[in-house]
Amino acid sequence: MDSKGKVEVKPIGVVKTKAVGKEVRDRSNISEIILRNDLVETLRGIEDFSHLLVIFWMHEISSKERKIMKVHPRGRQDMPLLGVYATRTPYRPNPIGLTLVELVKVERNVVSVRGLDAFDGTPILDIKPFDQWDASQKIRVPSWWKKMDRERSKLKR
Repeated sequence: MDSKGKVEVKPIGVVKTKAVGKEVRDRSNISEIILRNDLVETLRGIEDFSHLLVIFWMHEISSKERKIMKVHPRGRQDMPLLGVYATRTPYRPNPIGLTLVELVKVERNVVSVRGLDAFDGTPILDIKPFDQWDASQKIRVPSWWKKMDRERSKLKR
């Protein structure tokens, strides 16, 4: 961070996907992360991991949407009005996305993954391997989240 409080981040790559709109939420979709050619060596050994954490910049979020401080989860009025940091909304002061994905394959500078909820052209900021240190057996979620999860489970049947 510089003396003016600015952080400079340079994308390492970009998302390539055929999914559009809400289709990006389909966790079975396969997307490609096209890394810059000068970063090919950074992928060495990544193929030994089954899952990755992908950090990206949600570039389609407008400056107006970045000022939204409270939302109803998934836009549902029957859910409580919460601060954006208590939800998974893309509307945040810094629209940084983080998704756990399954690694499908790596070919040179192309990383194919399953489950990336990012649009075509989304700038990728970083990729990190996921391991048991990232998993937790003792998580806590609020009752409204449990209700939405039960509803999602019923829809899948």
